[in-house]
Amino acid sequence: MMVLKRNLYKIGLLLILLAAGFICVNSLVNYNGNTSANSSRIGQLNTVASQAEGPSVTPSQTPGRQNQNPNQRMESPNGGPGGMRPGNGATSSSTNTTYASPLHVYAAIFLGLFIAAYYLLIYKKRRIDPGQIKFLIVTLLSAGLLLRIYAATLMTGHPFDMNTFKSWATAAAGNLFHVYSGGKSSDYPPLYMYILYLVGKLSSIPALTSYYPLLLKLPSIIADMVTSYIIYKLARKYLTLELSLLLAALYIFNPAIFINSTFWGQVDSFFTLIVAGAVWTLAERRIGLASALFIAAVLMKPQGIIFLPVLFFELVRQKNLMNFIKAAACALGTALLIVLPFSLNNDMLWIFKLYAQTVGEYPYASVNAFNLFSLLGANYKSDTAAWLFLNYHTWGLIFIILVTVYSWFIYIKGNSRAFIPAVALFQIAGVFTLSTSMHERYLFPAAALAILACIYLNDKRLLLLAVGFSTTIYINTHVILFGTLRGINSASYSPTLIITSLLNVLLLGYLGKVLFDIAVKQKVCCLSGHPNCLLE
Repeated sequence: MMVLKRNLYKIGLLLILLAAGFICVNSLVNYNGNTSANSSRIGQLNTVASQAEGPSVTPSQTPGRQNQNPNQRMESPNGGPGGMRPGNGATSSSTNTTYASPLHVYAAIFLGLFIAAYYLLIYKKRRIDPGQIKFLIVTLLSAGLLLRIYAATLMTGHPFDMNTFKSWATAAAGNLFHVYSGGKSSDYPPLYMYILYLVGKLSSIPALTSYYPLLLKLPSIIADMVTSYIIYKLARKYLTLELSLLLAALYIFNPAIFINSTFWGQVDSFFTLIVAGAVWTLAERRIGLASALFIAAVLMKPQGIIFLPVLFFELVRQKNLMNFIKAAACALGTALLIVLPFSLNNDMLWIFKLYAQTVGEYPYASVNAFNLFSLLGANYKSDTAAWLFLNYHTWGLIFIILVTVYSWFIYIKGNSRAFIPAVALFQIAGVFTLSTSMHERYLFPAAALAILACIYLNDKRLLLLAVGFSTTIYINTHVILFGTLRGINSASYSPTLIITSLLNVLLLGYLGKVLFDIAVKQKVCCLSGHPNCLLE
């Protein structure tokens, strides 16, 4: 009886894992019918889009961007989450939004459980048997993976994005190094084309063809698990066992992470894994690998450029010419390895033209991003429109410069590699909140970076910021995803948009204050059980 009582929690976890495995296998067995129905609904939405704007989604379009005039919105019978306004056009099936409310319930339960776990571990000093650590982390990761695979079968995802990724994957599988040639183009840089090539090849296997939507989501689902494990390994190095599991669980079951990779079907999780890897390896003094990963992030998505100053700051801090040379060589070698195979069928400047085209593709103050400009009522307003005595685009450039200058100031004052994740966090949060042409998902890496910053700087306020950014990322993503499924392109100026946008502005300001306290005032609100308040 004593043995049973002592292992009760382990038995409970095993039962949860078995249940997750059962529903996962059951959903995969019955996936064919779901795929057919969901594909039909995607076709309906693309037909609506073609009636409103012309051709349906093609390989040259961008995932997450409907390539439509936001003033020509598709009609929604009930409005949309957050007060998104319908326009003229056909309606989509209400079955597309079946999981909108259950996701809110899941998010609320997750937040409550996280707060309860934090209270028990920090204030009640509950301890975990070190001998159970491997079992616990394997169980958490396995449950997270099975839950994601199950949920990924419930809905195909964002209709335009999934159709576009499928088109790119099919084209890549047919002839990978010709996807940018002969008038065919993608405004995604080439790194992810290698992943889509593998997905396209797998989908050509008869037994896997009906699982195409799930295969498209799988790289991001796996990336979620790898990022979670990185968080756990780092926390085990610098924090207590209990906090390590708590932070890993915060990412594994985070609804903001969950909705992006599993329900939307986007690739931000894969991008975030590269960024987190770059930040981690740089903070652990692995300059060559970090440089390769930073440039890989740029070649995955243009937003990777936002993080390059962090690499520069650390190289300047080290004042070592050989490290500059090593970083440059590794970055150049990585870029050539990824880009050159595609250059054989294109002119030598094709990659620069691709980035120039992408940067200028959406000249709006905000593109459904709940940030400062959306707060000012400028969502989908031209970035050449005037605000105060300048236009939005100019203000956006000024804010990017100010964010980068403040990041460098913090890095100089902190003078420690422990600030690498925190400065990377400030870069992405600052650019998302204060710059133009931001999309709803661009803040996504902040959830992982805030956790990494919390680990390295051992400040509980950064954990609060991780929860805060996760909340705004989740709300912004939920509103836009399910608004699109209702047939709406542009978020209206609603209480949801106003509150979430204001919260992002306040979170950025609070982050700036926290970093100032730590770097300048040497004031740290330490997490319990950390041996040092700052990494030497």
